[in-house]
Amino acid sequence: MSNENDQQIRSSGNVVKGAAIIGIAGVFVKILGAIFKIPLTNWMGSVGISYYTLAYVIYAVLLVLSTAGFPVAISKLVSENNAKGQYLNAKKVLKTSLGMMMFLGGVSAAICYFGANAYANYVENPLAAQAIKSIAPALLFVPLLSSFRGFFQGRQNMNPTAISEIIEQSIRVIVGFALTRILLTRGLPEAAAGASFGASAGSFAAMIFMIIVFVMYRSRLNREILSGSEFVEDTVTIVKKVLAIAIPIIIGAEIIPIMYTIDATVIMKRLVATGWSQDEAKYLYGLMGGYCNSLVNMPEFLIQAIAISIVPAIAHASARKDMEDVDRCITTGYKLTTIIAFPCMIGLLVLCKPILSLLYSAQVEEAMEAIPTFIVMTFSIVTLALYETSTGALQAIGKQVIPLKHVAICAVIKVILTFLFVGIKSVNIVGAAASSVVAYLFAFVLNERAVIKYTGAKMDLMSIYIKPVIASLVMGVCAFGSYKGLEIIIGSKLAVCIAILVGVISYGIMVIAIKVATPEDISEMPKGEKLNGIIRKVIKNW
Repeated sequence: MSNENDQQIRSSGNVVKGAAIIGIAGVFVKILGAIFKIPLTNWMGSVGISYYTLAYVIYAVLLVLSTAGFPVAISKLVSENNAKGQYLNAKKVLKTSLGMMMFLGGVSAAICYFGANAYANYVENPLAAQAIKSIAPALLFVPLLSSFRGFFQGRQNMNPTAISEIIEQSIRVIVGFALTRILLTRGLPEAAAGASFGASAGSFAAMIFMIIVFVMYRSRLNREILSGSEFVEDTVTIVKKVLAIAIPIIIGAEIIPIMYTIDATVIMKRLVATGWSQDEAKYLYGLMGGYCNSLVNMPEFLIQAIAISIVPAIAHASARKDMEDVDRCITTGYKLTTIIAFPCMIGLLVLCKPILSLLYSAQVEEAMEAIPTFIVMTFSIVTLALYETSTGALQAIGKQVIPLKHVAICAVIKVILTFLFVGIKSVNIVGAAASSVVAYLFAFVLNERAVIKYTGAKMDLMSIYIKPVIASLVMGVCAFGSYKGLEIIIGSKLAVCIAILVGVISYGIMVIAIKVATPEDISEMPKGEKLNGIIRKVIKNW
């Protein structure tokens, strides 16, 4: 029994530590992304950023096609093989997957490059074609990169993924910045193309790094192979297993970017149909893409870190038929999700105006016009986060078809509501934001029912939902109150920075005071025991 309990603690601890490693890298990546996206918006305005945003929409569709399900499939299969001591077969899973990724990446890159003009013309934004072509090379490198990431994640080693993400984003920002500034004098389409090419340069650099890491890691892998089982599956069997896991995930993940691609088309056409000119429609779409998406999507990297971490942990426990450990890992994943998502939503909601003014000081008038859309979009932080975590849990237990069905329902709801809401002239682009919130909420509720049904997970409403909400509301009051109190005295820019710091501190205090995170939760974090020791010096009964 003691060994089983130790194994369970290690599994949930791996979830927390894995999420922390990916999360810390994600913080850096997102900061760089904001550093990148915010100046771009200031330099190019909503029209220029619409070209860049459109390139990323079509890129996301094709990227999902070649990568979405494969890292999960590789991670799951590698984790299951390692749990059984089948290290040689785990290595062959990687080798087989790399061949598959090379083929799919080449096809995706060709579609992106040669179809750029047709797509840009179809969505009535023809000048975006250059930006779409510039991002196509990334589709050659990212699939190979994702295969290596999936392999190491399956071994519950998140360091290579984290470092490669930092390299990818750093190169993207450096190259994107340089090309945008150089090409800005030639025009907005050329500048947007330069910004897009940064993604291609970044993915290439990250792929080279991951290859080097794998070569350095090879001797350790060979020692494990010698000590483990000689069992090896034939290539066809591995391909079938990978596809059985990946295809439903790919279809499900593909639905989301396709949904937003359709969304872009519906939004532009509905705005024009309700009396807005084409330039006005571009402007409104640019408000959402330039001023709202980058900030509202910022917490998503932390949620994705949780989803990445729970898949191999749950798969490892499931391979051992340890459903109690599965339950523990799922609960840990959900708690981490709500602890992150709720304060992000409340913080952005109460400080939206000063934050937008601070970040987009060169385009303040446009930023202020984006506030209604921004406010509505903040609620999607929670609904999307819970949907992604519940999807990861279902994928880990081999129920990847179920979230596929649910996200399909989500997509239909999204498109219908976008058509209806955006068609109301007084609502316009805000309607697209509202439809996202509602659609992801439906998908999460359906996922949640399936998670409980197939795992028997006991969802503690108090610890998972109610306590994080209470702590977040207190944080929101403290942050907003400090901002309003300081705004007149020291000015808006400095006041909002202090208000954010007050919010972080007050949330941390509330997390400890009402035990949103327990001593056991914190002990599973990197350096968690030291942190517990510090807390016990302040709170004796901790």
